[in-house]
Parts: sequence; structure tokens; C-alpha cells
Amino acid sequence: MVNLTKNIQIITNNVSICDLFNKNINVTYVDGGYLDVLYEVRDRIHTGSILISHPLMGSIKPNETPYRSIVLENRTGPLDYQSLSIIESSIENCKKLLKDRTTPDWTDKVLADFRFLDMKLLESALASLE
Repeated sequence: MVNLTKNIQIITNNVSICDLFNKNINVTYVDGGYLDVLYEVRDRIHTGSILISHPLMGSIKPNETPYRSIVLENRTGPLDYQSLSIIESSIENCKKLLKDRTTPDWTDKVLADFRFLDMKLLESALASLE
């Protein structure tokens, strides 16, 4: 299990992430979809947090999976314009993809698979911090 400093924050709508990481890392659960996670991350960036993992990492498009977990450096301070630019671009890309084709109404088994894939992407991002 990754043991990181207190300044790492995970924003997620994947309950499996909360169950797995909440003992070692500050996890914020967003009760909503992929786009809701991006909005929450943008709000955090506006208060000074910095993106650690890319909001669109992995090859799974926002209109294919309902889950996303994003790692931030949780801090207050001046606005990080690079993080802001990345999250704004990610929000626009997500909106475009969702407008073109909405996320399917997946079965519970497929949703479990997407939660697992999101967890593996997050583990990879956290491992790169060590």
C-alpha cells in the first residue's frame, strides 16, 4: 500500500477507491459522474491545489466509463495556471465526448470492471510518486 504525505488528495466518484485508500490518503468522494469529478477538481485548483495525475489519463474515454479518480497536491496558495489549463481543457473534451455519445447504461458487472480499471490507473499514478 502506498504511504504518501498528507498533502496528497484523491478526488473520485469510485466508491472502491474510498474503501481502498481512505486510511492512508485523504479521499474526497463525489456523488456524481465523471464530469462532476472534473468540476470538483477545478474548484480545488481555484483554491491552490495542483494536479498530480492527468484528468483524462488512460485510454478509456469519459463517455465510456462513469468513473474517474484524480490525484492532487492539496494546498492553498496562488493559482497554478498549468493545472487550471489542463482541467479546463479536460472539462471541454469531456463535454464534447458526452454530447457526441452518452455513457451507456452498463450492467453491474461492467461497472465493477470500470471501477477496477480506474483503481489500477490510480495505483499507477500513485506509484509514480514514490
